[in-house]
Amino acid sequence: MIVSCYEAVREASHEMLEAARAGDWDALIASERRCAATIGRVQACGDDIASLDASTRKRAYEIIRAILANDAEIRDLTSPWLRQVELHLGTSRMSRKLAAAYRP
Repeated sequence: MIVSCYEAVREASHEMLEAARAGDWDALIASERRCAATIGRVQACGDDIASLDASTRKRAYEIIRAILANDAEIRDLTSPWLRQVELHLGTSRMSRKLAAAYRP
């Protein structure tokens, strides 16, 4: 049961990765929401990997490694975009402060 839950998270994280690779930020955000909901369902399944037999536990760890690899690549792909957003927000904030400082 837990392995199928992990598999659902891996599939959701793969959708996020594909959206990030395509630069489709709206799809990435939508996929992230679906992934978060899937993770919520995984948490409801429980997380008792230690009780699994060796081969099932190995499969669970392989899935977790795939999820982490997807996450790392998503972060690499989104970092430049996030820096641009942060720069834009910082510039907008500074412009508002300057405008407020010089208002009569």
